[in-house]
Amino acid sequence: MDTQTAGRVPVLIAGGSLVGLSASLFLGRLGVPHLLAERHAETSRHPRGRGNNLRTMELFRVARVEDDIRAAASVLADNHGILQADTLTGAEQEWLFREIDPGGGLARFSPSGWCLCSQNDLEPVLLRHARQRGDIRFGTELTGFTVDAEGVDCTLLDRESGEVSTVRADYLVAADGPRSPVRTALGIAQTGRGDLFHNISVTFRAKRLADAVGDRLFIACYLTDPAGAGALLPVDNREQWVFHLPWHPERGETVEDFTDERCIAHIRAAAGIPDLEVEITGRAPWHAAERVAERYSAGRVFLVGDAAHEMPPTGAFGSNTGIQDAHNLAWKLAAVLDGWAGPRLLDTYGPERQPVAVHTAARAAERSAEHKHPGFDAAPGGGRQTNVLAVALGYRYADGALSGADAGDPVIPERFAPDGSVGSRAPHVWLRRGEERLSTLDLFEREPVLLATDPAWRAAAATVAAETGVPLRCHVLGPAPDADLHPEPATGPAAGGHPGAAGHAGGGDPAAAGTGGGAGVGGPAGHAGGGAAPVGGRPPGVGGVVVGWPEGYGLGAGGAVLVRPDGFVAWRAAGPVADRAGALRAAVREVFALA
Repeated sequence: MDTQTAGRVPVLIAGGSLVGLSASLFLGRLGVPHLLAERHAETSRHPRGRGNNLRTMELFRVARVEDDIRAAASVLADNHGILQADTLTGAEQEWLFREIDPGGGLARFSPSGWCLCSQNDLEPVLLRHARQRGDIRFGTELTGFTVDAEGVDCTLLDRESGEVSTVRADYLVAADGPRSPVRTALGIAQTGRGDLFHNISVTFRAKRLADAVGDRLFIACYLTDPAGAGALLPVDNREQWVFHLPWHPERGETVEDFTDERCIAHIRAAAGIPDLEVEITGRAPWHAAERVAERYSAGRVFLVGDAAHEMPPTGAFGSNTGIQDAHNLAWKLAAVLDGWAGPRLLDTYGPERQPVAVHTAARAAERSAEHKHPGFDAAPGGGRQTNVLAVALGYRYADGALSGADAGDPVIPERFAPDGSVGSRAPHVWLRRGEERLSTLDLFEREPVLLATDPAWRAAAATVAAETGVPLRCHVLGPAPDADLHPEPATGPAAGGHPGAAGHAGGGDPAAAGTGGGAGVGGPAGHAGGGAAPVGGRPPGVGGVVVGWPEGYGLGAGGAVLVRPDGFVAWRAAGPVADRAGALRAAVREVFALA
């Protein structure tokens, strides 16, 4: 068979599921030409992977797709909570949690909110937007690649025509799933506990089931009766549903053992309705595992999503972590390809994202044990995993594209306490620009941004941008007329507000197959006080969480903070600096690998 040469592209993405399509979306918005090759002919038809957490929805907000995703998810917009019961109609009923965000307290911390959007509804939205800026080829498989110092030669197979072509890419992004052929070819090993449990996901129709559910519009219901153990998830709250049945291949069970008759009997037992009319429409096996790649890259090839890490679905951490991998990598690829960052910036991808996956996967496994996920017999290993918000928004980078990070900071803190420290997500603050209301997070996408309390930082930013070629933007925030943006008043104890207004938000993450616990907030946030202004790290002072400017960013008068295009704090001067341009120049050169 002849092989055709199909030209060159800056980035080739192998895999077009949630993470691959998200990578395409983010790269496209950053102006990076790319090709996505997905072996399947179309997007997923199976309703899975449906919990999109706050951070993921923030990224989709900035990418201008949040509204379309919420429209696609509207059928489940009123579903909340995780119910546990012996059978759906039985006497033993307990809400593991009832509301995701009772009282709306999480609005203090994010301009977005949780969204329950199944993969089969989300992928078409991402695909539609990705196609506007990328070369998207479904039915096309990456069958091989070779890497050299200048690029990657990728062999592509058109699965319908059989035509083989070769594409030269500057970089290859592997979003090719948990069995990743790319990771295998690179010889990258994995760490972790491996397979934890197995389920068969069964889609079915049952019109009368909605009557039994009534007004209990749950995200998922865990059924514990042995004859019907599993998890029930609504698809349309009317007649379409999904049931996760425990599967034990270690006992010799095969997928073929799950006949229609067996699945129907199991679902009837779970519902407690012996004569329930059930029509099986599909089934798919899945494996819950805890695995993380030892390395996230090899030369010009990068792993994202399930290719880099696997984790149980409880908490919906896996897909969210993968989408955030893609976002972290996309801006770095764009910066290097555009020439304003050094190639060594790409070396920071793994050191930043791999520790997050290790700690998040451990949390997900513990949550599965705590919730007694169907098929998982492990006992919880520690205290109740209550702080989903710390995982979703509070994770930190200690090593990477940063200047002045505290290496002693935990990757995932025990409590969520946004403080604007180096390596953390920049806190959300509502701003005003004339009649327009926007979040600080809306400022971060294409270029680094310097947020300053003093107009004197404008000249320093302009000087550093001219000297380094980094497209640095400076915004002065404050109440003065010469400020670029005017923050709304801060809230929290140090600002005269109420401690813990969103303190224990109850609820948790609208997970793919369940979640629980709360989204608590607490612990020291810190804010700039008197004395010398530290550069990087944390400023002096402790206290409750402050949401606002400048306190919520740990800044005093004269301070400034450098935020990367992905919305993470890269450097901070908590107060006045004698040589603003010199301090900023050194930080910019370090962060963007120009030194």
